[in-house]
This record gives sequence, C-alpha cells and structure tokens, in this order.
Amino acid sequence: MQEIITNNRENENSMEEKRARSSAEDLGWIVDYHSGQTEVFGAIYDKYVRKIYDFIYFKTHHKETAEDLCSRVFMKCLEHIANYDAQKGSFSSWLYRIATNTVIDHYRTQKSNVDIVDAWDIASSEDVARDVENRDQFSQVQKYLADLKPEQREIIILRIWNDLSYKEIAEIIGKSEDNCKMIFSRAVGTMRKEVLLAFLIMFFGR
Repeated sequence: MQEIITNNRENENSMEEKRARSSAEDLGWIVDYHSGQTEVFGAIYDKYVRKIYDFIYFKTHHKETAEDLCSRVFMKCLEHIANYDAQKGSFSSWLYRIATNTVIDHYRTQKSNVDIVDAWDIASSEDVARDVENRDQFSQVQKYLADLKPEQREIIILRIWNDLSYKEIAEIIGKSEDNCKMIFSRAVGTMRKEVLLAFLIMFFGR
C-alpha cells in the first residue's frame, strides 16, 4: 500500500506536466471551435469519450445505461460549450461536472421521491443485471466503496479510476486541493490490500 502511494508521489511531477499539456490542448480546441472550426468537437469527443464512459459506468454499474448517459453528456457539452469559462476551471473538470449531474438527473427521474445525495446508493439498489466482466472484482470494490462517505467515494473514483489531478478533483467537487488530498489519503489508508488490488485489476483491465 505504502509503496503504491510513494510511487504515485514520485510520478506526480511528470503527470502534472502531462495534464498541463492536455489542458492547453483543450483550450486550443475551444478557441478553434468558437472561431468557427466546429469540426474540432470531434477531437474533443475522441479524447474524452472513454474517460467519461468509464466514469459513468463506475457510477451506474451497467453498460447500456453508461452508454446512453455518456451520449447525453456530449450532447449537453455541445449545447453548452459556449458557456464554458476557462477562468473557472479546466475543461475536463467542467465536462466531469456535466457527467456527474447527468447521472444524478437520470436517477432523480427514475426515483423522483428520493432525496438524492449520491447516485451510487441508488444505482446499487437498481434491479439491473450487472455486467459479467469483472463482476467478482467489482463486488469487492463496491462493498468497500459503499461504506465510504459520498465525497470520499467520489474522490477515490476520480483519482484512481479516472486519474485526475487533485486540482481537477477540487474543481469538480468544490473543495480545496489540500482537503481532497487529505480525504483521499485517509480513505486509501483504510483500504484493504485485496480491495485495492481488485480496484487496480479493474482499472488496468478496461
């Protein structure tokens, strides 16, 4: 466990440089899109479609639902891209917020009388068949994550599953970077080795 955390810290600088280049690329595409080069939206879609699908899949636990909601996310992105403000955060954070709200709206529509705090709990109670692939690993991870607070669960998923920086996570959930780091460290510190292994098997097996 400690070795994994140490290795992550050692790679942080190179990862931050990679994310900075990615953010600059996004901004370039946004400028091009606003200048009339609407075809660059295809590049944005290609870059993020798998990441957003994975994010939604881990919240819904269901392939067809994730595919449908992923399509909705990019439709909303295309519809509201003119409203994106780079001063308020990165494009990726903006897109993940759309994805989060899309999942919540989906379950709010199905469960109109439920006070929705976290879509995970609702998705877990849905009577839908789980995908056969990675079912055993997912079951271990699901049991662990179900015991966490919603904000802990969200940060774990965004950090490990989606490989986002603490800055991006902070922009998505509305907390400081230091707070996100502390929440992540405490949550991972309680994770059993077999659960972490199952999580990593699912991550690298995608």
